[in-house]
Amino acid sequence: MTRRADGLLNHNLLGHDKGPQDACGIFGVWAPGEEVAKLAFYGLYALQHRGQESAGIATSDGDRILVYKDMGLVSQVFTESDLAVLKGNLAIGHTRYSTTGSSTWVNAQPTLHPTKYGTLALAHNGNLTNTGDLAELVQKLAPIISKDQSATTDTEIMTALIALQNEKSVEASAMAVLPQLEGAFSLVFIDEHSLYATRDRHGVRPLVLGKLETGWVVASESAALDIVGAAFVREVEPGEFIAIDENGIRSQRWADPEPKGCLFEYVYLARPDTTIAGRGIHATRVAIGERLALEAPADADLVIPVPESGTPAAIGYAKASGIPFGAGLVKNAYVGRTFIQPSQTIRQLGIRLKLNPLREIIAGKRIVVVDDSIVRGNTQRAIVRMLREAGAREIHVRISSPPVKWPCFYGIDFATRAELIAAGLEVDEIRRSIGADSLSYVSLEGLIEATTIASERLCSACFTGQYPIAIPADMSEGKMRLEISEVRGD
Repeated sequence: MTRRADGLLNHNLLGHDKGPQDACGIFGVWAPGEEVAKLAFYGLYALQHRGQESAGIATSDGDRILVYKDMGLVSQVFTESDLAVLKGNLAIGHTRYSTTGSSTWVNAQPTLHPTKYGTLALAHNGNLTNTGDLAELVQKLAPIISKDQSATTDTEIMTALIALQNEKSVEASAMAVLPQLEGAFSLVFIDEHSLYATRDRHGVRPLVLGKLETGWVVASESAALDIVGAAFVREVEPGEFIAIDENGIRSQRWADPEPKGCLFEYVYLARPDTTIAGRGIHATRVAIGERLALEAPADADLVIPVPESGTPAAIGYAKASGIPFGAGLVKNAYVGRTFIQPSQTIRQLGIRLKLNPLREIIAGKRIVVVDDSIVRGNTQRAIVRMLREAGAREIHVRISSPPVKWPCFYGIDFATRAELIAAGLEVDEIRRSIGADSLSYVSLEGLIEATTIASERLCSACFTGQYPIAIPADMSEGKMRLEISEVRGD
């Protein structure tokens, strides 16, 4: 069961300066006797920040798998009656931000494929780097299926590749395919009877395991465990494969771990109430802000965050600097993505749809504004202009990450390198571009120190250009490369 929404676009009201976007959020649950579709719904609700283009849930009752997916936010896609139809003992769910393949209904997840031993439904967070080679392999194994396939994602290719294996089970097929996958991927998938989860050998994208009274949960972040009442057990290890069924949980390795966790998860992507590597993200971001205050002090009257992602670092900056913390910008939590195309007049308001200044707090003061990153610079430029109009005397911008100079090929949809403002301008040139009185970023060393993770266990490619997983030439075509290949007839 699926629902189409062809022709509907999910409009980002701040689309004029799209910031960093994560690939997806994934969730899986095995819990006989529970309403697994509702558990998946709330798990996805907690992971909404990781993907806002489409959402989907697949469930199995032991005899068949049903998939329900559509464009939009989790709360827009599912109704009570939709979830009531999705019965079973196990479920997986997905919230999507596209990093391979365009944002269309056919590319929404979970994907579904028949196999010789049943049905396979799969959800993916990350981005493969050898998608082209894998697509050729699928073409060789099943040219008719491949030719007729309308989806253009690495997820679809992975699903087809597992389904086409001549093994005795989904588990055996997955174990045969996983060593062939290169790049970043965290996966949850099901057949009619079992829940499976795995993570790439580098553990770039997060994945955690939790325990319910009646079963098990896997999710992109620990915050999704909390919302469904699951106790955090541990992180799924890089290169680990987990299977959960009526016989319990079992684990095996398909690759030796070579940890390269995404550094940007600590800066922006993960929820502040999530835990990674045994430490809360909020505490890490406060520590980053403290380090930023030591590295880039400012003579000011007030520290304000760009809510919500800049708040923990602003708290840390205020604490370390002794400058009072205040709320100078108010965020409208209900504005972000909608099916209503904004008018030209509304579009010109830009950032004010999302943020508005508190003039009585800002007027006449020297302000430190703390944000998580600068991508193109348009948002910061609009914020600085807005604060000046509200009467700020001085505006000192402080960023809780180093300059983003390189695109990500492992599951974050940054702008292209040509669009990244820090790729072409020095810090003072960026300062002049956004109109601030001063601008400073935290150092890479300071950021890594705040995470308490060893630098060799982290991926910092978006800051350094040093990619720990090889990037083939065809990645330069971006997330539409499979669609480009179709047009060319490759």
